[in-house]
Amino acid sequence: MPHQHRPIRRALISVSDKAGLEELGRYLAGKGVEILSTGGSAKALGAAGIAVKEVAAHTGFPEIMDGRVKTLHPKIHGGLLARRDLADHVAAQAAHGIPDIDLLVVNLYPFVKTVAGGGSWDDCIENIDIGGPAMLRAAAKNHDFVSVVTDPADYAKLIAEMEQQQGGTSLAFRRALARKTYAHTAAYDGAIAQWMNEQAADPLAESISFSGARVQMLRYGENPHQQAAFYRAGPARAGVATAVQLQGKELSYNNLNDTDAAFELVAEFDKPTIAIIKHANPCGVASIDDAAKMAEAYAKALACDPVSAFGGIIALNRPLDAKTAAEIVKLFAEVVIAPQISDEAKAVLAAKPNVRVLETGSMPDPKAKGLVVKSLAGGLLVQDRDFGHITEGELKIVTKRAPTQAETADLLFAFRVAKHVKSNAIVYAKDGATVGIGAGQMSRVDSSRIAAWKADEAAKAAGAATSFAKGSVVASDAFFPFADGLLAAASAGATAVIQPGGSMRDADIIKAADDAGLAMVLTGMRHFRH
Repeated sequence: MPHQHRPIRRALISVSDKAGLEELGRYLAGKGVEILSTGGSAKALGAAGIAVKEVAAHTGFPEIMDGRVKTLHPKIHGGLLARRDLADHVAAQAAHGIPDIDLLVVNLYPFVKTVAGGGSWDDCIENIDIGGPAMLRAAAKNHDFVSVVTDPADYAKLIAEMEQQQGGTSLAFRRALARKTYAHTAAYDGAIAQWMNEQAADPLAESISFSGARVQMLRYGENPHQQAAFYRAGPARAGVATAVQLQGKELSYNNLNDTDAAFELVAEFDKPTIAIIKHANPCGVASIDDAAKMAEAYAKALACDPVSAFGGIIALNRPLDAKTAAEIVKLFAEVVIAPQISDEAKAVLAAKPNVRVLETGSMPDPKAKGLVVKSLAGGLLVQDRDFGHITEGELKIVTKRAPTQAETADLLFAFRVAKHVKSNAIVYAKDGATVGIGAGQMSRVDSSRIAAWKADEAAKAAGAATSFAKGSVVASDAFFPFADGLLAAASAGATAVIQPGGSMRDADIIKAADDAGLAMVLTGMRHFRH
């Protein structure tokens, strides 16, 4: 059985990330640890005046093939894998002159960084580490005797452990490091596999891997009895995973989910746009021509459903200014997220210290490809992100009356919002703003009626004489299976309709639209969002 305490007398260091290297090397040398190292790591340690022995000198075999082969040697892997409590292992070491290696410090070639930087095929291939993962897996397997560190952030923990353990490490510490190591190598291999699948235009390959790096533990999940954590995964995409939190309480599971939905929604629009989200559904969305008038866009978005907006998430696709911030703080918001936030706006928001404020630095590309993953019992559902984007030229007019230019603009706006509303989705819009939203109903006609009712209630709250749905357009995320949903929209006061089409009853739906005097366009693209 392994001893709880294992002294560290010899370490092998081979790192691509030199952060903290000198401090760690100096500490180990000060403790009398013999340091073996390779290439750039050895040079960096030597330049700092730290005694180091080149791996080539240790193995008696030079680095070859431009460094592709340097640590793949029995003296390295024998020193990492030998069990110190088995006589035949110890005898083999003695017979072949293989000394113990008690500590391995390795971080891998920057493959992910190379890919993210647009590296060529050859550059990416050369940044696939071979010796590093082999050593890490060996050391982690033999963690009963060997400590293995992959993350420069853990150097301080290693030093603290060695101080507490009189120059060694405890079994619990080594096991924790081994667990982290295997997660690290799995993620590394997964990133390579994903990249190769993408290069082959086969993102949904026969075998697929996903991995994530934990950003934070959360207080709980959707409900207090559920544990939860937030992980960063996949290619970098501006949003909640990259945002800097400027103020406010810790983000919850529901905050993160809703904020992601809000930011992805406003990213859809070229015009300055603001959205208010509740439970991952929009309460109100509005676009405006002048980014200097974002406060007006906020007022229009809020007017769509001022009751549901309380405690919502507010997202902008333009910098947040002080005037808009002053309007936002009049109503309690859980989270505010924007690509940039002016110093004046930060000062305004600071008056509400519990509001979580996130600054992302940029906007995500709504047309960028990516994968969406949903867990099922015993499996995963994986699909492309819905990057579908309908333009005016792709609309098919199917009614006797064509929509006006103003109606067309509102139809495109409403359909883009509907893409981000839970199905069945119905969205009424007018003058670049939503005026009624029906979400997540089991029947489309119910969504249509709810959206109309919401428009009525919003009008009453604003003291308007007629429903906000009067003179609006309506968008449906999928086709109308029957005319009832369409007729409910017409009764509410809608004048034009946008929907995918494709129903067996399309002819009946078109006739109903003509009979009601509606203009209707088909997109040929559905936007279910379950």
